[in-house]
Amino acid sequence: MQISDPRNLQRIGFVLLPNFALMSYASAIEPLRAANLIAGSPLYEVVPLSADGRPVRSSADLEIACGRLSDLGGACHTLYVCAGGNPADWQASSALHAPLRKFARDGIRIGGISSGAYVLAAAGLLDACDFTIHWEHAALLRETFPHLVPHQARFVVGGERVTCGGGVAPLDMMHAVIAERMGADFARRVSDWYLHTAVAEPADPQRGSVAERFGTNHPALLSVLEKMETAIENPLTRAEMARLAGISSRHLGRLFIAHRGQSFLDSYRMIRLAHGRRLLEQSPLSIAEIAYATGFSSAGHFSRAFKAAYGETPASARRGQ
Repeated sequence: MQISDPRNLQRIGFVLLPNFALMSYASAIEPLRAANLIAGSPLYEVVPLSADGRPVRSSADLEIACGRLSDLGGACHTLYVCAGGNPADWQASSALHAPLRKFARDGIRIGGISSGAYVLAAAGLLDACDFTIHWEHAALLRETFPHLVPHQARFVVGGERVTCGGGVAPLDMMHAVIAERMGADFARRVSDWYLHTAVAEPADPQRGSVAERFGTNHPALLSVLEKMETAIENPLTRAEMARLAGISSRHLGRLFIAHRGQSFLDSYRMIRLAHGRRLLEQSPLSIAEIAYATGFSSAGHFSRAFKAAYGETPASARRGQ
């Protein structure tokens, strides 16, 4: 994007981490390009950046030329950290923490795209802030930073921080960002440019509904399954779940057999084990710590249940990852 009138230009920096999500990056920068074309003059300048100024390879194995982050200076409106799905790539980004804090102190708006929010959390930039992160990494963030609670939202735009869950959610986020500056009518023209006719609200979910994920529409069963996904570390009993759903414990047990083909306990255990598998793949937590984080009484109990479900031990799964 070429600069013709600096007075009308907002510089938008994108710090790209190795294996950053290409779809997320494209979904963020393309609305800015379209805004320039529709306006007939440069409104935004996109500046790809890396810590050392070297090109960065994306999740799709495409390389993006980058400037050096330290050369950015203060002439920047917003700085986004764009990351991918491999925790090792963004957990090794400590060199970015100090520069990001400095830019924040200088009044630059700081954002996170996909797992970029984890980097902001590690830099201490999300304390007392509303934010979101890709649903797959929300558990890891909560375990690593217990004082932070990400919103289950597609994006959060407000104040000095801007975050989104990644994927195609940056299209929705950029619609809101452009509307902030240029108004809703102009933002709609940009979204229409990409056939983006169903612009999501910030609080819209990142994932398919519980009904879609579990293949049932029974209201009592759905309320229990949804509660199971949030009550992981301290599992509730069948009687407690039945009271929440307003039915008897025996009837709840029959519903699981009829609609899920497995018992209440087996369903609950698989939800907790799936959560544990994500922590094994993403977090540095020990197997014992993961066992307690998923409601098992010991590492041995967790390991036996994990092997019965997945055919390998937690240690083998972690080595494979």
